[in-house]
Amino acid sequence: MELHIVIEGSKDLAGQVYRQLRDAIQSGRLAPGEQVPPSRLLATQLGLSRKTVSEAYGRLTLDKLLVGRTGSGTFVNAPAEPKAKPKRFESGDLASGKLIAHWLDQSFPLLMRHVGPETRSQYDFMGGIPVRRQFPQEEWRQCVLYGLRQISESRGFYAETEGLPALREAIARHVSFSRGVQCTAADVLVTNGAQQALDLIARVLVEPDSVVAVEDPGYPPARMLFSAQGARVESVPVDSEGIRVDLIPDGTRLIYATPAHQFPLGMPMSAARRTALLARARELRAIVIEDDYDSEFRYEGRPMDSLQSMDQDGLVAFVGTFSKSMNPELRVGYVIAPPAILRAMTVVKGLSDWHTPSMTQWAMARFIDEGYLQKHIRRCHGIYVARREKLHAALNGSLKPWMRAVPTNAGFHLAAQMTAEVNMTQLLRLARRVDVALYTLDEFYYRVKPEPALFFGYGAIESLDIETALGRVKTILEELGN
Repeated sequence: MELHIVIEGSKDLAGQVYRQLRDAIQSGRLAPGEQVPPSRLLATQLGLSRKTVSEAYGRLTLDKLLVGRTGSGTFVNAPAEPKAKPKRFESGDLASGKLIAHWLDQSFPLLMRHVGPETRSQYDFMGGIPVRRQFPQEEWRQCVLYGLRQISESRGFYAETEGLPALREAIARHVSFSRGVQCTAADVLVTNGAQQALDLIARVLVEPDSVVAVEDPGYPPARMLFSAQGARVESVPVDSEGIRVDLIPDGTRLIYATPAHQFPLGMPMSAARRTALLARARELRAIVIEDDYDSEFRYEGRPMDSLQSMDQDGLVAFVGTFSKSMNPELRVGYVIAPPAILRAMTVVKGLSDWHTPSMTQWAMARFIDEGYLQKHIRRCHGIYVARREKLHAALNGSLKPWMRAVPTNAGFHLAAQMTAEVNMTQLLRLARRVDVALYTLDEFYYRVKPEPALFFGYGAIESLDIETALGRVKTILEELGN
C-alpha cells in the first residue's frame, strides 16, 4: 500500500514531501510508531530522486517527527504539539439538522441493546439471545467450509438478489414443515435478518403520511423503521387474544403483528382474531406483516396455523429469521412475500445491498439440508423447557405475591405483570447491585399507557442461575415492602 502524497509541478519537491508528511503526522493520520517507506521506495513511488525524499526525511528527523532505527528503518515519532484540528460542521449546522436530531433522540429498549462484558450482569434476563453454549460449532464449521468451496468454484459474479436457489428451497421446506406456510422457493426472498425484511416491505409500501398500524405494546424497531419512511404510525392496543382488529383505523395500508408469540407480552393470537385480522386486511386492501420471530420453540397446546397459511388473498408477508434459532450475528432472515409485492421487494433489495453474502447462504442451506437445524432446535427446546419451568415455578410460588406470568406457549421469553404496587425503578436498581439484570416493558409501549411488568428472557441465563437470581429478586421485593 502506497503512502498518500501528491506532488504538484516541479518546484520545491522536497518541501512538498516534507509538508505533507508533517501534516499527516501532526494530524494523527500517521500514528506514532508507524514505519514510513524507505527513501528509495518512496522516491520510486513518487517519481522523484532519492536525494529529494532523503532531504524531506532529514528535515522531519530534525523536527523530531521521524526517528531512524539502525537496521529497522524510519518511524513516526509522537509529535510534541499535535496540530489543531479544523472546526467541522456539527449536526445542528447542517440543512438536515432537525432530521438528524430526531434520530439522535431515538433509542432501542435497554434489553435489546448490545451489552459489553464490562457492563453485563452475572444473572441477566435479557431477551432475544438464544442459548449460546449449545451452538453446534463443529457442524456449522463444516457448512462454512462447504460454502467457501462453493464460492471458490463460482465465476466471481454477483449472486441472485432474491437469494441462492439452494437456500430458498431449504427455507421453503423448513417453514412448510415447521409452520405450515404455503410457499415454494419462488416465494422466498433471503434477507440480512428479519430487520431488513421489514425495511424492504416499508420501502415498497410506505410513503410520507401512509397509515401503518402496529401493536401496542410492540416491537420498537419496526415502529421506528416505519416512521423513518414517513409513515403515520397508528398504535393499536392488544388484549388476551392479540391485536384489537376493531381498532385498526381506516386508510391503513400496512399492519404489523406477531400472531404466534405477541411481542413483548407473549400470548398467541386466537383463531377468531386471526380470521378477523385477515378480513380487515381484505377490506382495507392492506398488507399484513406476520413477524414469526421465535415460534419454532413451542411448549404446550395444539399448534396453530400461521396467518400466512390462512390467507386466501395474497395479503400476508411472512417474515422469519435464524437469529433466534441459531445466532443473531449470522444476520440471515427471509420473507415469504405475497406475489403482489415480491418483485418490487427484490428490486429494492438489489438497490440496498445487491444480495446477502453468498458464503453464509451456502452454509445455511447446507445446515438445513443436513438436518442440523432441526437437531439444534430440538436440543435448545429441551433446555428452554427446563428454564421456563423454573421461571413458572417461581412466579407461581415465591414471587406470586408480587407478579403473575402472562400466558404464553412459545418463544424463550415471558412477561410477568405486577399484581402488587412496587417501585419498579428502585427494584431494577437494587437488582443490579446484586448482579441481577431485570427489564421492564415500559419502553415497548407507544401510546397505550404502560402496565407495570417485567420481561424475563431465558436464553442468556443458565438454568442453574435462575433460582439464585429470582431468590435475590424475592429478597429485594420483601425489603421494598417493609
